[in-house]
Amino acid sequence: MMSSPDERIHLVVAEDLNGVARLGADLFVALARKAAAVGHEFAVALSGGSTPKLMHRLLAGDPYRTEVEWSRVQFYWGDDRHVAPDDPDSNFRMARETLLDAVPLREEQIHRMHTEEADARVAADLYEQELRQYFGLAPGQLPRFDLIYLGMGPDGHTASLFPHTPALHVADRLTVANPVAKLNTDRITLTAPVINNAAAVAFLVAGADKAPALAAVLDGPRDPDEYPSQRIHPSDGELYWYVDRAAASQPRAR
Repeated sequence: MMSSPDERIHLVVAEDLNGVARLGADLFVALARKAAAVGHEFAVALSGGSTPKLMHRLLAGDPYRTEVEWSRVQFYWGDDRHVAPDDPDSNFRMARETLLDAVPLREEQIHRMHTEEADARVAADLYEQELRQYFGLAPGQLPRFDLIYLGMGPDGHTASLFPHTPALHVADRLTVANPVAKLNTDRITLTAPVINNAAAVAFLVAGADKAPALAAVLDGPRDPDEYPSQRIHPSDGELYWYVDRAAASQPRAR
């Protein structure tokens, strides 16, 4: 673990992608058990990508599977693509195939984004309504997730908060449809204020292609429009960076 001047930021470098996935699974179990110990449900937002896919498979197998009180877990998503839920590109589909179908859950524990809606803005509105209902939010309040998982792209984006896109500056919504011109599509994503209100946020980052962006996000000048991952800093929570050696290969500023 590398030190940080902020004691709530934890940077851990694993040997490889498998190590990053295991760190993510360990955190899931630890925080789920912490919530269960005090009789609370565990609200977690999942992400897409190859590292979470591996983490899900770890959680679905022994010994992790037996260490979680699955009836107390509420599953959400930090973002998803504007595709049908059975589309190969769907973050929901990936989670269902790698984790949700393999552990004992009730349908009401799974809160997916309704990405099949023709208008991505409608999907975002529906998800915001669901968040407000589950968390019992009054106007102006933010949900308090126990844990939000995030990835980071080679361009420094996280969730579907891409560089220089409108969602970066939204502060009065929980969920928005974000037009991403370079991908010629809309994405549905939690906003930065929601992510930053979580009790814990965990980045899972693997691969040498992420090294320049990781160094810029952690040590470069502050430019959150260029590197949206710099926007993530929980206001009253823990921030975990679980990265592999390849992603951490670019020398950090001291």
